[in-house]
Amino acid sequence: MSVNDTTVVILAAGKGTRMKSALPKVLHPLANRPLLGHVIDKSLELGAKKIITIVAPSMEEVSNFARSQSPLVVTAIQKEPKGTGDAARASLAVVPDEAGTVLVLFGDAALLETETLRLMRQQILDGAQVVVLGFEAEDPTNYGRLVCGTTGALTAIVEEKDASDEERRITLCNGGAMAIDRRHFRSLLEQLKVSGASGEVYLTEVPELAAKAGLACAVVTRDEDESMGVDSRLDLASAEKIFQTRRRNFMLSSGVTMRDPESVFFSADTIIGRDTLIEPNVVFGPGVRVGEDVTIKAFSHLEGAIVENKCDVGPFARLRPGTKLGVGAKVGNFVETKKADIEAGAKISHLTYIGDARVGAEANIGAGTITCNYDGFNKHFTDIGAGAFIGSNSSLVAPVKIGDGANVGAGSVITKDVAADALAVARGRQMEKAGWGASFRKNQSKLKDMKD
Repeated sequence: MSVNDTTVVILAAGKGTRMKSALPKVLHPLANRPLLGHVIDKSLELGAKKIITIVAPSMEEVSNFARSQSPLVVTAIQKEPKGTGDAARASLAVVPDEAGTVLVLFGDAALLETETLRLMRQQILDGAQVVVLGFEAEDPTNYGRLVCGTTGALTAIVEEKDASDEERRITLCNGGAMAIDRRHFRSLLEQLKVSGASGEVYLTEVPELAAKAGLACAVVTRDEDESMGVDSRLDLASAEKIFQTRRRNFMLSSGVTMRDPESVFFSADTIIGRDTLIEPNVVFGPGVRVGEDVTIKAFSHLEGAIVENKCDVGPFARLRPGTKLGVGAKVGNFVETKKADIEAGAKISHLTYIGDARVGAEANIGAGTITCNYDGFNKHFTDIGAGAFIGSNSSLVAPVKIGDGANVGAGSVITKDVAADALAVARGRQMEKAGWGASFRKNQSKLKDMKD
């Protein structure tokens, strides 16, 4: 059996009514990535050859998202909500019967680790026909119990309402995920019976059917967190806390320094290089890649940005999508950038907006500078050359080009291109009237006396 011959079936047909949301449950974000996206990511990391996402008939939004993630993802429809076993059956038309592994996962199980899936698959490769994810619960109340025989082999999953007093004392609980030898997948699912109480078909019957047929059933035990499903906003908040703790620990162990780790928030795809310092209250939105030896100061927000080595960002900086900082660039306090290429060594130290622009290498942008990129209908580009100096409180009205080494006088409104090495000053001429202040105060005093 090929180690990579794996099919993943993701059960994502649940509507998640307890979320109290118009958005399907599996599309709610965890670390700025839909729950289902996390499960698909782990399946791809595992090397699955096919990923089948089971959805309800009206869940086009979920289907479209799933298929957009990889050409390996297909969708199948569970026509009616008849339980987890019935949902898994919806995959039979596209699951091959030859040797391989089927992993059945839940679309909200975003905290599952790829290594756990590898361990479950390895058990199948080593000869088991059914493998269930389990965890030791401090309080097993409301969980399905994993009943094992004297040899340690799994014989059944028993729900609490059906469990005997002895079975309720079991602390090894069902974690939801299941691996099945693909040669037995169809026959086991076809044997699932309809529950008399609910009229539904449950996947949890599979181990008992397999054990009765003489098939080998095993358990892979992992931390309880990995088995967590998300059924409510409270669950989602709890899952976010677990994810952020994991990611902070990963970053710290990878050579990133955080002064206050609990105040730093990462997205699922955040990449940070070693020897980077992250100060308190920094938030990373989706699509951020930070190089090595970077300092990101307090209260900064980065999204869709690339930050190369040795940059200095913040405090209170906002890097919006499309921002790229070259090596050694500086973006200081209360600076906002969007769709901006800030080249190596350029400095934008404070109180500035740079959007739809290039800032050339070693250029210096003074406080209060704005690239006026939007005319109410279209965005326009500002090109600031290498080594240019833009004086404080300048407005660069795009489209406009500032040449290499050019200087723009403070307070200028630049509407035309500035040649390389030129000085451009565009502001009203200063006028002075001697004695005007004293005369003004005298007249105002007389008016006040007349009113009194």
